[in-house]
Amino acid sequence: MQGIMTTLATPTRQTKRPDARSIANTGTEGRLSDNLSDVTGRKNMLLLIQLRWIAVIGQVVTIEFAFYGLGIPLPTRMMLAALAILLAFNIVSLLRWRTRREISDRELFVSLLVDVAVLTAQLYLSGGASNPFVFLYLLQVTLGAVLLKPSFVWSLFVITATCFVALAGFAQPLALPPDHAYGLPGLYIQGTLICFVLNAVLLVIFITRIGKNLREQDARLAGLRQRAAEEEHIVRMGLLASGAAHELGTPLATLAVILGDWRRMPAFTTNAELLQEVIEMETQLKRCKAIVSGILLSAGETRGESSAATTITTFMDGLVEEWRHTRVRAALHYDNQFGHDMPVVSDSAVKQMIFNVLDNALESSSQWLHLMVSNEAGDLVLRCTDRGPGFAPATLAHFGKPYNSSKGRPGGGLGLFLVVNVARTLGGVVTATNSREGGACVTIRLPLTAMVLNSTTNEDRDDR
Repeated sequence: MQGIMTTLATPTRQTKRPDARSIANTGTEGRLSDNLSDVTGRKNMLLLIQLRWIAVIGQVVTIEFAFYGLGIPLPTRMMLAALAILLAFNIVSLLRWRTRREISDRELFVSLLVDVAVLTAQLYLSGGASNPFVFLYLLQVTLGAVLLKPSFVWSLFVITATCFVALAGFAQPLALPPDHAYGLPGLYIQGTLICFVLNAVLLVIFITRIGKNLREQDARLAGLRQRAAEEEHIVRMGLLASGAAHELGTPLATLAVILGDWRRMPAFTTNAELLQEVIEMETQLKRCKAIVSGILLSAGETRGESSAATTITTFMDGLVEEWRHTRVRAALHYDNQFGHDMPVVSDSAVKQMIFNVLDNALESSSQWLHLMVSNEAGDLVLRCTDRGPGFAPATLAHFGKPYNSSKGRPGGGLGLFLVVNVARTLGGVVTATNSREGGACVTIRLPLTAMVLNSTTNEDRDDR
């Protein structure tokens, strides 16, 4: 498992710092555009497929009723053949939709053109422009105006207008009685009413659904933009952190040498209190060096450390032991209920993520902390509970956002922000709640598929 910072370019003394905005936006903008066009295009294609099923059924009923019920002479065989072509095209469209590939505006435009062509054929065979159902052209143009780019919409308008003119000039009118003056009892007026109702109902149903698709697209777009901004923020932080880690290496090494000399000086060896202070300083210095090593390791460099194969239990037990050793007076109750152990690769990013959660809880409740580890439905679940004041409502509402903190200090809120983004990168989630009894609970859920070392199992099987 790779560290969360491996996507960050590491600034060194010999290389130029890359631009953070370009790093964050390069992949995100592509994913944003592809994702939105793919999902929305497929939903719109499905709407056209559903509308076409309705059109096929409606035309069959209308043709049969007009021919047998009203006695209007129609070339039913040719009209049903045109419907068979539309039915075959709809089946092909459905198979295309099930491939789950991206559906472009051009494909939607072609689909609408097929609908217009079949409608034109049906009108030509049933009276041309004198057929009251000629106004169904407006339905096609309206759908195109909602679904397509302006260039395609105007093309569709020109094509439908041309078809209308052609029908008025070449098609034979229906042999209907001249009953326009009778109003609603007249056959032509009834057909016009049915066409109006059909247009109105279909437009209300499908335009509403298309509008819902567009609103969902806007919501996804807003979410992806927010995620892009957060990723850009992480990149900038990673560049600053890795640069600072380079610069801190030398002074930390100098301090380690000085403290080592102090431990051997008589002034400290003869004074137990001063010697204990020096030992505590060395402990905290080792912690600082470990943090620097973790930053450089996650950024693609090393300070003599590397990822190693381990198990969930070994990784968590060692992590808790290290945290207890480097945080004085930390009352942490550790409960490992993971069950059957599993091989994993130790990851400095996951380790730092858990440390951030524990550190945040320690600041709120230094007297009692509880960390429980469990395996739930194939996920590694970590629950950190404290007895502090809990999260403020505003903090919970924007949990995981940068600088969202009630501590009132500069840079506050970045710890949980990084925790959320590390978990998200691994395919997991982080949630926070307040307990009724007081205190807060932060739950980290990580898929084991992102952590389990499958190659270890395979190698063991091969050795056997």
